[in-house]
Amino acid sequence: MLRTNEQRLVKLSVQGEISSPGYSDLGKVDAQGKIFVLPGTGGISYNVKIGDLANAFEADHIEPGVSTRNPDTRSSNAYNYLSCIGNEATVITGDAKGAKGFVTGTHGGIEHVILYFPEDALEKMNIGDKVNVKSFGQGLQLLDYPDISVMNLDPAVLKKLHIREEDGKLIIPVAKAVPGCLMGSGLGASTTKRGDYDITMFDEELVREYRLDELRLGDLVALLDCDNTNGRNFITGALSIGVIVHGSCKISGHGPGVTTLFSCLTGKLGYTLEDSANLADLLL
Repeated sequence: MLRTNEQRLVKLSVQGEISSPGYSDLGKVDAQGKIFVLPGTGGISYNVKIGDLANAFEADHIEPGVSTRNPDTRSSNAYNYLSCIGNEATVITGDAKGAKGFVTGTHGGIEHVILYFPEDALEKMNIGDKVNVKSFGQGLQLLDYPDISVMNLDPAVLKKLHIREEDGKLIIPVAKAVPGCLMGSGLGASTTKRGDYDITMFDEELVREYRLDELRLGDLVALLDCDNTNGRNFITGALSIGVIVHGSCKISGHGPGVTTLFSCLTGKLGYTLEDSANLADLLL
């Protein structure tokens, strides 16, 4: 049984609303220099869900389920920072009022909080509907493993991750391992307690070797030689574990996004590969 400081954490309401998709008149430029126009962030994704392949859609940074944000900048920062993977979300306005779901990711740059809701609720939702999230998890600590930083994670989800203790370290099941040299957009950010950073998918040999073409939205992944303790760095021997929160992308330096959950510099954190290590398998 992992000992944590859960009893000291604050459960706080934060609020967003379903955001509209955006569009650039000129489209975007891919890694080959070609202009493309595809669905991207925002809106209600009726047929894109956690558990689906991250590269299965003709889309750019597609977000599964419901994309939300707060229109006020300061409140938006808090909404993205305080919302944690697994937090309960409740629709509080519109035809789907009362429907319940949960947080599946936070997306930097666009500053979206991404939510899962059941299909019957999606059919009743509209752009602009407001959602309340019971934020809970920032500040979570593993009392017997102070070398491991924890962030962006609801304590209830921590208990479902099938973590085991082995030779003085924690072993967490993940669906895939990702070499740190593939990490792109978001690398160098000063905080890991909001947003995400991207796995680039342009090195075909590494993608095949690590089976990254099989990445699913909602997969837990191990980021090798990646330190996310106090910002996003490449450090040999470091290990971070996160969750895939949005789909792939054609733009250089971008790809499936990862919201960080754990990070360690001292070897106290490990992983094992299990295909079922996905939010859809753990929480639905």
